[in-house]
Amino acid sequence: MTAALPRIGITLGDPAGIGPEILAKALSAIQARCQPVIFGPRWAFDDGIRVADVSLADDPELVALDCERPLDFAFGQVSAGNGEAAIAAVHAAARACQTGDVDAMMTCPLNKEAIHAAGSEHIGHQEMLAAIAGIPSAATMLMTPGLRVVHLSTHKSLGHAVEFVTSANVFAKLQLTHDSFVAWGLKSPRIAVSALNPHGGEGGLLGREEIEELHPAVLSAQEVGIDATGPLPADSVFTRAIDGEFDVVLALYHDQGHIAIKVHNLHESVSATLGLPFIRTSVDHGTAYDIAGQGIANPRSTVAAIDAAITLANGELQ
Repeated sequence: MTAALPRIGITLGDPAGIGPEILAKALSAIQARCQPVIFGPRWAFDDGIRVADVSLADDPELVALDCERPLDFAFGQVSAGNGEAAIAAVHAAARACQTGDVDAMMTCPLNKEAIHAAGSEHIGHQEMLAAIAGIPSAATMLMTPGLRVVHLSTHKSLGHAVEFVTSANVFAKLQLTHDSFVAWGLKSPRIAVSALNPHGGEGGLLGREEIEELHPAVLSAQEVGIDATGPLPADSVFTRAIDGEFDVVLALYHDQGHIAIKVHNLHESVSATLGLPFIRTSVDHGTAYDIAGQGIANPRSTVAAIDAAITLANGELQ
């Protein structure tokens, strides 16, 4: 007998963006490896199939949410109604994760302006899911073939991100990264910590965060059995990880990690959320309003994000 395929909950994202289209294009590539369960309005899913111009051999399971098509609907346009549909899909998929109806969830992109227009107090998926799960915070990890990066902080201005670089915060993120990787199947993850300042601070000449915050955090992590190294200069640590020296890099602010991932391999980069009591992955791009409805969106990140959810659900991270 063969083991049952994992059930992966997939949200359609903002109906006016490319989410429904890229999902429709991706389904044929992933249905042999999982049981997709789609969350969103039926009309939005039907739009995606039409725009993608695909014929589905097997109709996937659809949790059709009762969200009416906005009267002013147009591809590429911000709408409170579309924001409401995107929010409803996230909540429904998260509940399915919590009840065990699905083994993991993958989210197509939502639009921050649209969910704000719909009344959401959250800036994006991560904050919304943390609130649903009842946890104080979560962490973002970006993955692309050959490189994984966890972020100490994401949606902070650069000034606030620098203030967030404290020994306590870094140690907590190292512990979270270690525990998450172990739960996903990698029993002794090798974690590199990026430096904040040029050349790792040059012994304090270019900044003291490495001496006063980062190095003590790494030592504390090592003392509790975490395989942490650093801080290492940001201009070389990502290449060392790509070469196989480390399993993951802890980046200290949004662009430090995002640029490395997207330069290395943009189209197959995906996001995973650490700290949630369930598995969530996502495409690593936005709603692409400028090309929505044209049938030209690339589904590679969608396929990669679903594959990542399957890998994590099976506990097969390597």
